[in-house]
Amino acid sequence: MTSNPMWKCFSEVDLSDSFFDSLKQDYKEFSEWFQRKSKEGAQALVSTDDLGITSFLYLKKEAEAIELAGAEALPEKQRLKIGTFKLSDRIQGSRQGEGTLGIALWRWRDEKAEEIYVTVFDKHGDLITLLSRFGFHLAGRNKRGEGIYVKSRKCLDYGDPYKSFPFVRPDFEHAYVLPIDDNYHDQLFPYSTLLRNQLDVEQITAGNGVSKVFIGFPSYGLSYKEDSPILVYRKHTGSLTRRYASAITSYCMLTDVKWVKREGKACMDFAKFASEAGNKTVFSRDELGQFYQKRNVVMVGLLYLGYFGERKNVAFDWLDNNGLLWEGHPYQAEYAKSQFLSILEKGGIDVQNVVVN
Repeated sequence: MTSNPMWKCFSEVDLSDSFFDSLKQDYKEFSEWFQRKSKEGAQALVSTDDLGITSFLYLKKEAEAIELAGAEALPEKQRLKIGTFKLSDRIQGSRQGEGTLGIALWRWRDEKAEEIYVTVFDKHGDLITLLSRFGFHLAGRNKRGEGIYVKSRKCLDYGDPYKSFPFVRPDFEHAYVLPIDDNYHDQLFPYSTLLRNQLDVEQITAGNGVSKVFIGFPSYGLSYKEDSPILVYRKHTGSLTRRYASAITSYCMLTDVKWVKREGKACMDFAKFASEAGNKTVFSRDELGQFYQKRNVVMVGLLYLGYFGERKNVAFDWLDNNGLLWEGHPYQAEYAKSQFLSILEKGGIDVQNVVVN
């Protein structure tokens, strides 16, 4: 069984693990570099299973030019380098690759560096496909023959929420609210509760991915529009008063809204429903089968952009006192851009660093 990734010092990681064999073959100096990082106290995001290491991510801040083979160098600027990013063949196709790259992109955003980049040999096709999906482009090659894949906050592709991740498109008109009962919320977003610190959140997210599917049963229609921001509202179902226990915990981008059943009529068959829900939801196939019997079923695709964190979740009470509590069902609620940004600010988010023009 694969563990959630954990930030570890290089000195805590077994360099003799067969996981590193290919890196030692590709980079003759890898072992020496690894030992040097161990002495420096450097850290990496590492996951393991019963057979050994399954993933490894190392990040480094840089500001120097990047030399290109047979061309001018990429100019000096603030960058976050993905120094090492490797997944074991045992977990290829899992959500861990997406989640680990998501952590690197979160770190890049929070560092406020202009660019993030990684060097990759062409033989690593699956990794290149993942990088391309999240907006990296080939900027040239280094003297080893590796492709240099770069993503810049100055030229984000807002036509695709994956390519612009983890930023909010600046030209949105409305934001929405996604209400989730607390027990389901804490399974789908286990890192968005009050008692999580940054490292906890990153470690859990890396193992669970940043794309999610919410399954709802609306009695009426939805206001949701794809490629718009949406706030995740944790509905408290216990004995505490909802004024303080219910709260907005995090924010996402809506990637798609698909009706599974509407007014009792199937919009997709069960096999497709179960396949598309896949491992992005918290429910078993049997539970999905039970849901499929309901009159109205909708799947909402989400790309998880960020969370408010300890003591920063935005409670029902604050929303009510500041005129930001919706009337009727949250599925129909719409926030103007200014209202959405005010909620982010209340949640401790640096809005200018998240909504980039």
